[in-house]
Amino acid sequence: MPDDTPPVSLREITRDTLDAILELSVAENQKRYVATNAVSLAQAHFAPEAWFRAIYCGDEPAGFVLLEDHSLDSPPPEKPEIAVWRFMIDKRFQRRGVGRAAMLQVIEHVRRKGLFSSLLLSYVPGPDSPDGFYRSLGFRPNGQMSEDEVVMELPLGDPSTP
Repeated sequence: MPDDTPPVSLREITRDTLDAILELSVAENQKRYVATNAVSLAQAHFAPEAWFRAIYCGDEPAGFVLLEDHSLDSPPPEKPEIAVWRFMIDKRFQRRGVGRAAMLQVIEHVRRKGLFSSLLLSYVPGPDSPDGFYRSLGFRPNGQMSEDEVVMELPLGDPSTP
């Protein structure tokens, strides 16, 4: 991350911060790849497996992440899976290291839970897709497709090994 970029953090979304999160948007050429934050938050509120946070750069809202964490199901499955359901960085904060810093925090959050052998995500292939970004973080295609999306996986190691 460039030296002049404030620290990146993941924060809960509150009534006071909701409007700012809803106003965030990706660049025009990326809009076909990710749902709006309004749609994502609506879906999250009806999914017990949803874990979501606003991404901040310093004190400015810069993005949004939504995980599909099946360890939150009641009861949780014996071997729960976890996936990045949505990940977006506002156009003003792209290419500044904010997305990388945020995704590294997401990966660390998942690792700390100690329940998962991998972190999944999927993306729509095409020009301006996030394929290269995810590959740079260690995600690799696992040979599966989810409808028209390529599924990628980041191995985390065996969760039963300390």
